[in-house]
Amino acid sequence: MIERSISDRVRDVAGHYPIVTITGPRQSGKTTLVRMLFADRPYVNLEAPDVREAVRSDPREFLSRHRGGAVIDEVQRVPELLSYLQVEVDERPEPGRFVLTGSVNMALLGAVSQSLSGRTALLTLLPLGLEEIRRFDEPCEDLIETMWRGSYPAVFDRGIPPTEWYASYVGTYVERDVRQILNVGNLTAFQAFLRLCAGRTAQLLNLSSLAADCGVTHNTARSWLSVLEASHIVSRLPPLTTNLTKRQVKTPKLHFLDTGLVCYLLGVTSPDQLAHHPLRGAVFETWVVSEIMKARASKGLQRGLHFTRDRKGNEVDLVIETGDRLLAVETKSGQTIASDFFRGLDLFEKRAGAASVTKVLVHGGDAAHDRHGTRLVPWNAMHEMSWS
Repeated sequence: MIERSISDRVRDVAGHYPIVTITGPRQSGKTTLVRMLFADRPYVNLEAPDVREAVRSDPREFLSRHRGGAVIDEVQRVPELLSYLQVEVDERPEPGRFVLTGSVNMALLGAVSQSLSGRTALLTLLPLGLEEIRRFDEPCEDLIETMWRGSYPAVFDRGIPPTEWYASYVGTYVERDVRQILNVGNLTAFQAFLRLCAGRTAQLLNLSSLAADCGVTHNTARSWLSVLEASHIVSRLPPLTTNLTKRQVKTPKLHFLDTGLVCYLLGVTSPDQLAHHPLRGAVFETWVVSEIMKARASKGLQRGLHFTRDRKGNEVDLVIETGDRLLAVETKSGQTIASDFFRGLDLFEKRAGAASVTKVLVHGGDAAHDRHGTRLVPWNAMHEMSWS
C-alpha cells in the first residue's frame, strides 16, 4: 500500500494527544494506515462479535491488558468504551497511547465529543487524492477515466473493476450501516434516494424535492441525508455568509466525496459514457471540490469551504477562507478556455475588492498560466496547489 498524505499529520498529533481518533468512510484505508504507522501496538478489531462482546462486558479488564496502549479499530461498535478511555488517559496522559478508528456515524461523533473532548485529536481519512493515486504503478492520465474510476483504494490496490466494486460497496453500505443506524425498513426507497442524490451532485440541495421524488417524508429524507453526510458519502457545502453576500442564495450545495460512486449510481458504466453525459460538468465540479476537501483533510483542516451564488445565477463554485484572503475557485471540464468562464470570478472580485481575493480556474485542459488576473490550473496539476 502507498504512503498516505495524512501520515505526517497523524504522527504529529500522536506526539501531543493521548488519543488519536481517525474517522472516515468505510474502505477509505483507515485500518491499513494505522497498522502501518503503529505497527508496534497491539491491534484490536471490534468488528469481530466475540471481541466486541468481551470488551463490552468488561471494559476495565480490556484496558488493563493494554496499559501501554493499542490500536482499536471500529470503535463505534462499543461506544461505551470511550468513557473508560477517558478515565484511563486522565490517569496517564501519555501522548499517543491509543489510536482509534471508526466509520463515522452520529453516535460515534456524539460519544467522542462528550467523552474525549480535549483528550483526542480527531482526523478524517477520505478516499485517495490525485497525488496519492499517482503513487501507484501506471496511474491514469485521462480526466474522464479518473473521474469514472473514483478514488477508493481497493480499485487501485487490488485492481477490482470500478463498476463491480461500487456495486458491492453500495450493497454492503445499504444493508449494513444504514440499517444499523436508522433501521431503514424500505431499502428500495433508500436506494432510490441515493441515486437521486447522485443526480443532484453539485446542485443546490432541495430536500422537499428529493423526498417527493422518492416518495418519503421530508423528515425521512433529512435523516437519510444526515447519515450519508456523517458517513462521509456526501457533504453539504454551505453558502458564504458575509456582508458581500446579502443577495446570495442561502441554500447549501450537495457534493459527493467520490465521483466513482456518483458514476455508479448514475448508471455510467464506462468513461466514454461519462464523456457524453449531461452531468459531466457537475461530476467534474464535484471531483474538484472533493479533491480540495481531501487535500485539506490530510492537513487536519475541516472547515472554511463555501460557495456563492446570487439570485441572478452568478456563481463561484468554491470559496476558501485562507486567513485574511478568499480563494475563489471556478471549475470547467472543457479543455478550451472561453472568456465567459471568468464572469463569476470577476464579479465576485469586484464585490469583495481585488486586494482580498485570489482567483483560480480549474479546468479539463493543460493550460497553466495567468489570464484575466486568474490562475489557470489544469486538472492534473491540482495536487501541486496549496489549498490551505
